[in-house]
Amino acid sequence: MNPAPPDDLAGFSVPGSGRGILEVFRYRYLLRLLVRKGTQTRYHGSALGWGWSYVKPAAQFVIFYVVMGLFLGLHHGIENFPIYLFSGIIVVNLFSEAFSNATKSIINNKALVKKIYLPRELFPVADVFIAFVHFLPQLAILLVVLLVVGWVPTLVQISGVVLAILIILTFALGLGLFFGALNVSFRDAQNLVEIILLFATWTAPVLYPFTVVRDALPTWLFELYMLNPLTVAVELFHSAFWFPTTAENMERPAHLWLLAGIAAIVVAAVMVVGQFVFRKLEGRFAQDL
Repeated sequence: MNPAPPDDLAGFSVPGSGRGILEVFRYRYLLRLLVRKGTQTRYHGSALGWGWSYVKPAAQFVIFYVVMGLFLGLHHGIENFPIYLFSGIIVVNLFSEAFSNATKSIINNKALVKKIYLPRELFPVADVFIAFVHFLPQLAILLVVLLVVGWVPTLVQISGVVLAILIILTFALGLGLFFGALNVSFRDAQNLVEIILLFATWTAPVLYPFTVVRDALPTWLFELYMLNPLTVAVELFHSAFWFPTTAENMERPAHLWLLAGIAAIVVAAVMVVGQFVFRKLEGRFAQDL
């Protein structure tokens, strides 16, 4: 009997292939399982449990406030410096955890990757969601403090916060897909990510105002600095949370919403590149693991 012509196989998909990040939506149940597993096992066996999600950012804030604010005097000229500092710290924490976890996601789930097929993008997406869940207690601390000092949110401020979170999560996922794919074959990628994250806190106006950078750098370099999606997200948080608690005579970046739009385009491009590289290399994941 002659073999069936190739056209008869048109309805079948090649094993191990998928539609990329879009296919994650077909596996929503598995995504929920991965997120639940990651959140429930994070503090397994710990006495404080989820209390560490409050203790760690609080301790980080105290260290930065004492060293940068009191010892180095960077709080001078920044009204309500504690709110300014903490609203920036939690943005960087979200980016750092999401990016770092997404980079290691394939390696950490190598048993599943090697045995069964499912969209490999599930793992970095799940880890980004887990980072967002761990970000919520930090955001809750900030909101409690803000409500105590009389902060009343507006629709514009809330929109800025939502946009900032989307920018950070998309940016971290795009970079996580890129470095996560490289990390399977070249474990140096993980070390490179750690170095990038060391710079993350200092390349965004968290411990200092953006005016320091503006006054120190040439105009073209400062404009490039302001296009950093992490910088834009931090300033959106400052504009929503910190600025309303001041006498509103503090300086804010000009054209912040325009910068946010450009940052959204940048992170979308990063996502496309990250997905492209991930798709190119995922065929070797099981072999290299």
